[in-house]
Amino acid sequence: MRQIILTTPGRFDAMDVPEPVVPPGHALVAVRAIGVCGTDLHAFAGRQPFFSYPRVLGHELGVEILSVPPGDHGRRVGDRCAVEPYLCCGACPVCLAGRTNCCETLKCLGVHIDGGMVARLAIPVTHLHRSDRLSFEQLALVETLGIGRHAVMRAGLQPCERVLILGGGPIGLATAQFAVLAGGLVTICEITASRRGMAARFGVPTVESSDQLYDVVLDCTGSKASMDTAAERAAFG
Repeated sequence: MRQIILTTPGRFDAMDVPEPVVPPGHALVAVRAIGVCGTDLHAFAGRQPFFSYPRVLGHELGVEILSVPPGDHGRRVGDRCAVEPYLCCGACPVCLAGRTNCCETLKCLGVHIDGGMVARLAIPVTHLHRSDRLSFEQLALVETLGIGRHAVMRAGLQPCERVLILGGGPIGLATAQFAVLAGGLVTICEITASRRGMAARFGVPTVESSDQLYDVVLDCTGSKASMDTAAERAAFG
């Protein structure tokens, strides 16, 4: 089967590789759509400090199930699924406490281990989220959109609260949409004109900087400088 691998920064190579071994509890899936993350762009440019090469990229995936392990797990051959790309050990103290996102050996497909730029892939069946109505391209966006939804849920956002979203990239725009759906009065702080224009298409006002205080502040930049000052924009209470 065919695989695309980022051999070194700036260079992709295509090669034929053996079919994947499917461990117990895993499904075999065909990769039908792949999203391109900022992480992938940084890896291609050689600007990911924790990245190692060669690496098969791809963690935003829309897949079709080709085979499933025995048992009643609610998945069947032919299902269209989004992939949860974060793999935990299930045995460390935080995993046993149910906080699998904080696993001591957490690995992300396409980042720490090889990902989805390949024809077929073995995925834990528990990490496949099926849909009868989303296309493969839409399913590839579920991971990205889920970050925004999770942030808004954790914030406990209430209707008519003033919300400042720092950063108008893909994660900021996703977060903004869920904040609007929750009834928040949303403003995006973004210095790049093209991103402010994209936010305007969603009807979300933007600013280049702000000295106002907000009920909820959500940092979507990944920038240390931005995160260090985000708390200064939070209103009393």
